[in-house]
Amino acid sequence: MCDHDLNNKSILNNNAHDLEHKKWNRRSFLQALGLAGAGSMMLGGMPVSASTNSKLAAAISNSETDRILVIIRLKGGNDGLNTIVPIYDYDTYASYRPSIKHNLSQVTQLNSDFGMPNYMNDLLNLWDNGAMKVIHGVGYEDSSQSHFAGSDIWASTDAGNNTQSGWLGRHFEELYPEYLINPPSTPAAVQIGSIGNLIFQGDTNNYAFSVANPNQLETIAQNGAVHDMSNFPDCIYGEQLEFMRGTTNTTYQYAGTIHDAYSEGINSFEYMDSDLGRQLSIVAKLIKGNLGTKVYMVTLGSFDTHANQVENQRDLLIDLSNTIKTFYDDLASSGFDDKVLSMTISEFGRRAFENGSNGTDHGKAAPMLLFGPAIDSNGFVGEHPDLENLDTNGNLNYTQDFREVYATIMEDWLCIDSGLVNEALLNQNYNRLDLGISCNSLSVGNPSFDNNRFKHYVIYSNQDVILKINTPITQHTVIKLYDIMGREIGTLKNEMLFAGEHSINVKNAIGRKLNIGQYIYRISTNQQNYSKSLIIN
Repeated sequence: MCDHDLNNKSILNNNAHDLEHKKWNRRSFLQALGLAGAGSMMLGGMPVSASTNSKLAAAISNSETDRILVIIRLKGGNDGLNTIVPIYDYDTYASYRPSIKHNLSQVTQLNSDFGMPNYMNDLLNLWDNGAMKVIHGVGYEDSSQSHFAGSDIWASTDAGNNTQSGWLGRHFEELYPEYLINPPSTPAAVQIGSIGNLIFQGDTNNYAFSVANPNQLETIAQNGAVHDMSNFPDCIYGEQLEFMRGTTNTTYQYAGTIHDAYSEGINSFEYMDSDLGRQLSIVAKLIKGNLGTKVYMVTLGSFDTHANQVENQRDLLIDLSNTIKTFYDDLASSGFDDKVLSMTISEFGRRAFENGSNGTDHGKAAPMLLFGPAIDSNGFVGEHPDLENLDTNGNLNYTQDFREVYATIMEDWLCIDSGLVNEALLNQNYNRLDLGISCNSLSVGNPSFDNNRFKHYVIYSNQDVILKINTPITQHTVIKLYDIMGREIGTLKNEMLFAGEHSINVKNAIGRKLNIGQYIYRISTNQQNYSKSLIIN
């Protein structure tokens, strides 16, 4: 029986229990599911062995798998005009920001048209050696200038902000069709900071090993677990709590793998004792220790410079510039520098005009920066926004869609098949850019694979939970439902399914009342397994 069902339990215990109930919500639960660590899950009392690789996984395994992407999130909305200074129209730039402009004597020319503030000169070696590019005016139509909405849109790629999954989360969902039960032996992604960001969120799983800060990552590697696994209340809530805590602890099985790589990797250069410096020093050690993770995200901020922008942005950009230089010097010492591409993202830019507090307000377009020797040469991509053609609010108009950058990175750096890239970007075919990176197109066999492969998803309609399946061929299919403890609840389907779409009402198929909560369905068909979670309400 739950503690809060017993009147004679202490108020303190009730309050603590109620507090954990309040914290129990769908997003946090799904995030816990997504954090499941290496190893297999017990279903129906039997250990589940690793499933056959998906076609995408096979394609990835045959690609240049030593390539790594590092996403540097400039949290808060970085001001682009004071990062990459438009020398070609300096007078207009200076007139917009008389108090916060960079004087020409404070700007290092990258070419005759653009420069960067002298305090970013640590990047000059990368620029001079063809390992840095600037993408001008990145944004999207009808840009949101809300931190929360803007961050979600850049993560989900849905400008309408109606999608609760991320572009890389959707990619990993295809790569690991049974991630919930059989996650990969190393984290699909490692994320430091930006907890709650949607980039690595799939339909039901979060695919990143996420920590709030670098200190937490080191602590996890040392301790291995954080939750006591005893004395759970004897009720549905107790089962949910046990599963959530156990799943979180399972997460830290990755800590052993991370710790091994961290111990093997050695920093050959001393990093700045700064926010980004600490994060990228850890990333460098994990890369050099051969962790095997292909995507990392680190966070620097806050760039929300409504006031005192000159000092605040300067300190952050010094951190960025010095740390990026050290990061690539460090990687080069072990021959990893040409295998790592880094890119900056930020939820929006800032307005062309300074405000009355020696800062700038939320805007639209801003540059993205790319780093790494794998870039063909230095340079600028796209057109810079016209400083004399602002919108009615004084915003720069975007000239490059951020999703075009994502599509190019996925296809030309991570070597993901073009059709799968489009699907990860919500079935949109964005232009690919010339970023100076390339890889051979992947062959996935059947050219109709992208549109006609096996698909499954859940729809919630009123009180019904509908499992939708689209099978490209007629094949025998077994679908079973399990509770969150891995106990078999029943069989939803065990029959030959003809090619086409099928709908299964989960509650009706089980034929008995199901408790409210989280469940797992597993599909076995054509020597391939798929699993996801669903919610009964």
